[in-house]
Amino acid sequence: MLSYQHLYHAGNPADVHKHALLAWMLARLGEKPKPLTYIETHAGRGIYDLSAPEAVKTGEAAAGIGRMLPRFAPDHPYRTTIEALREAEGAEAYPGSPALAAHLLREGDTMHLAELHPQEHAALEGAVGWRARVHRQDGFELALSLAPPDPRRGLLLIDPSFEVKADYETIPKVMRQLHKAWNVGVLALWYPILRDAAHLEMLTSLELSGFTKTERHEVRFPPVRDGHRMIGSGLFVINAPYGLAEEAARIEAMFKG
Repeated sequence: MLSYQHLYHAGNPADVHKHALLAWMLARLGEKPKPLTYIETHAGRGIYDLSAPEAVKTGEAAAGIGRMLPRFAPDHPYRTTIEALREAEGAEAYPGSPALAAHLLREGDTMHLAELHPQEHAALEGAVGWRARVHRQDGFELALSLAPPDPRRGLLLIDPSFEVKADYETIPKVMRQLHKAWNVGVLALWYPILRDAAHLEMLTSLELSGFTKTERHEVRFPPVRDGHRMIGSGLFVINAPYGLAEEAARIEAMFKG
């Protein structure tokens, strides 16, 4: 949706959940010497300034990364990426998932990022265009056109804003197509947990799709401000890397602290 800009929400509790697990998965996949492909369907601008008026206005980052970064071990890939970015870009810089991937992937790995919003696309080019192939294209169309990618090992992240309500119906169909074409790919879907539980029908459809080796993990948190509908964050992963369930449990414990 071209009206959505993630800067208002960057670094919020859902970002902490999603990005910490993404960073862990990329680091885990990178332990083997074989090259990887990383694909993202809704990339955003890549790097966010948490001192920007949009971010300060909502206060979401203060309730998320501002509160939780010290809870991560010094060598956790999420924390090390944030600290490296802040050393280069300033104390209020925050890496979106493209910047996390750009930092954690290795020479020989490949990145494909989709972003339709013209201003966000331009910012993304400036942030990670040196490392990734940045496409101004519908993310689902891009992912389906690339599957199976070269290299075949790799991870795809689907994390739309879900402001387009049709996404809840579209995503299970797209993930079935992707898994059929790219049966070794790690397919990771992030979804918001809202007060109206809009995600439940989508998850039922995914769980009835016959995927094997899946992990579903959710965390709950208080609304970051009055009237905010988000009360949690979820991740559904096909071909989950070994150890993801244990790492997710560690992240969940941080949210309860």
